[in-house]
Amino acid sequence: MMPPRLYLDAPLREGEDIDLPTDVARHVQVLRLQPGAPLTLFNGQGGEWAAEVLQMSGRQQVAVRIGSPQPASRELARRVTLALGMPANERMDALVEKATELGVAAIQPLQCARSVLKLAGERAERRQAHWQAVAVAAAEQSGRTQVPQLAPVRSLADWLGRLDTGAARHVLSLADDTVPLAGLAASSSTTDWLMLSGPEGGLDDAEEALARQHGFTPVSLGPRVLRADTAPLAALVLIGALTV
Repeated sequence: MMPPRLYLDAPLREGEDIDLPTDVARHVQVLRLQPGAPLTLFNGQGGEWAAEVLQMSGRQQVAVRIGSPQPASRELARRVTLALGMPANERMDALVEKATELGVAAIQPLQCARSVLKLAGERAERRQAHWQAVAVAAAEQSGRTQVPQLAPVRSLADWLGRLDTGAARHVLSLADDTVPLAGLAASSSTTDWLMLSGPEGGLDDAEEALARQHGFTPVSLGPRVLRADTAPLAALVLIGALTV
């Protein structure tokens, strides 16, 4: 059985003894680990470290000793950012989880004209923090050595106006002039990809037109209409798998 994997947002150095942050220590307690139990730690900077539980005190203090660093390469060859018109209910949670497992580099939650889920202010900040925690847990479980970053919730227009990335820009579309995403993914050598996907009902005409004005190429996944929480995952698989 493989040791539990835990993410620490901190430098990791061989031979150091450290106290785990409260939330990570609580995870160790839930797993019922005991002193001497092996762990694997990673901090999102690449690679991972063997570690060992040294001491447990109460419910919130766990000391560990960091062992030797171990090289690990489990990330996609392409860096893919998903910009998502947020689906409603728990579907966004599942989308963040599965996208992390599939290797997404970053996720931008978007408020669109047809969005059912409406977020702003403190509520938006709480959801962002929640989704970041979902991504951390999925990275721990799936063996990733990097954790995708969840950006603050923005309106589509605001986000488009702030874009300065040189990534290849594509928008999932049902228009007649789309290009098959599979063909683009198989033939392009671009390493950074930005994929825009709408909420339930998709982007409206004005939003898609605005995306095109900002350099987004309309692409399709085939003849079937996929749900808002399925389409971006299918796109991610295609971009990641069909690597030149």
